[in-house]
Amino acid sequence: MHTRIILKVLGLLLMLFSITLIPPIIVSLIYKDGGTYAFTSAFVWMLLVGTTFWFFTRHETHDLKIRDGFVIVVMFWTVLGLVGAIPLYFAAATDISVTDAIFESFSGLTTTGATVLNGLDHLPHALLWYRQQLQWLGGMGIIVLAVAILPMLGIGGMQLYRAETPGPVKDNKLAPRISETAKTLWYIYLGITIACAISFWAAGMSWFDAIGHSFSTVAIGGFSTHDASIGHFDSVHIEMITMLFMYIAGINFALHFTAYRHMSVQRYLSDPEYKAYTFILLGGIAIVSFYLYATQTYPTWAESLRYGSFQVMSIATTAGFASADFSSWPVFLPIFLILMSYIGGSAYSTGGGMKVIRVMLLFKQGLREIQKLLHPNAMMPVKLNGKPVSEKIMAAIWGFFSLYVFTVVVSTLILLAMGLDPMTAFSSVTATITNLGPGLGDVASNFSSLSDPVKWFLTFLMVLGRLELFTILILFSAAFWRK
Repeated sequence: MHTRIILKVLGLLLMLFSITLIPPIIVSLIYKDGGTYAFTSAFVWMLLVGTTFWFFTRHETHDLKIRDGFVIVVMFWTVLGLVGAIPLYFAAATDISVTDAIFESFSGLTTTGATVLNGLDHLPHALLWYRQQLQWLGGMGIIVLAVAILPMLGIGGMQLYRAETPGPVKDNKLAPRISETAKTLWYIYLGITIACAISFWAAGMSWFDAIGHSFSTVAIGGFSTHDASIGHFDSVHIEMITMLFMYIAGINFALHFTAYRHMSVQRYLSDPEYKAYTFILLGGIAIVSFYLYATQTYPTWAESLRYGSFQVMSIATTAGFASADFSSWPVFLPIFLILMSYIGGSAYSTGGGMKVIRVMLLFKQGLREIQKLLHPNAMMPVKLNGKPVSEKIMAAIWGFFSLYVFTVVVSTLILLAMGLDPMTAFSSVTATITNLGPGLGDVASNFSSLSDPVKWFLTFLMVLGRLELFTILILFSAAFWRK
């Protein structure tokens, strides 16, 4: 393992991230809300540390190995989450502990959206902007942005890309060079964000709210500039725009690219994961809306459809926005919605969860095993879009699923041992490992009431879910550290 090259990359990435503190500084100067010092101090500190790491290792030119990639991704997310908490901690308006600042920072970067802050409507604009921006940067992954420029510095980026990109298939490139792939993903990401912001503004949001919510919507993060989230605006048009862009952001971004390149929506219609993703969402909307109306939670079908469809789209894509207090609905619905978040968005999307493609293949595998009971000697490969899926991929997906379930069960037991009630423990694990955000029980409104040890554990689960378990858990294996 090349320690010096790892430090060089970390230095470069810290320098890059320090630049992202300039917009909050500008916002603070515009609104004169007193947040300039906290953000300026953090900017200078990060820039100096990053420059120091880079300066003393600038002559290192080794190629990154697979192990180096895993270490860099995990170390960078850890360091970034910690330094990202600096403005939150030193901002006079927050008055929160170190633990809460770190929790909020990691929640933003991992696009989880779980918060420990109260009174968002009264916080400084710079701080609100910063929270939204953290989610936008984390949505596609700061590492993917970085690999677009690392080749210019003589550092290969494929190892980072494989470790960072969410989804079960990570070797498919949109362009021949990894830097071009990263750039392409960011161009699409930026374009959708701009379209979302303009749509919000046209629907009645201020430019500040429009840009801020476009950041968290396209990132499928769920942070808002208001305590009531999207419900603050009480606008059907804004809710429909949010639903549209959550839906778009939950689709495979590689599919967006191919559809744009060929200028054909047929690319979507012929993709099995997209069809399954859409079917799951529509099915969920039908079930929740019908149940809301049948139980007279809302007096009219129109209201049931409005609030039911929004919450399904928000929870199922793991965005976590709220237009209503779904935790107060009949108990079947909150549990149903929370369980939907385990499916999450598509591979190569900004959504969390296990990803639709994995769930699809697990379902197909289950059907195959039933058929093999009737025809034990028949050759029945699992197929996706008419093509056989290799047993190697199926084994990897089963391994991921088994580890995922095991992690959820063990984590829930740990929280129960730490004193949480069953509903709070299970929903807290779900909200963090799927990067969903909102929970049930004691965390229905926010996570501020939890103890510090619980918050640290949930912070770990956020990163574990964001990097899809293996990237972090492999560091705990003895084989990884053997030479």
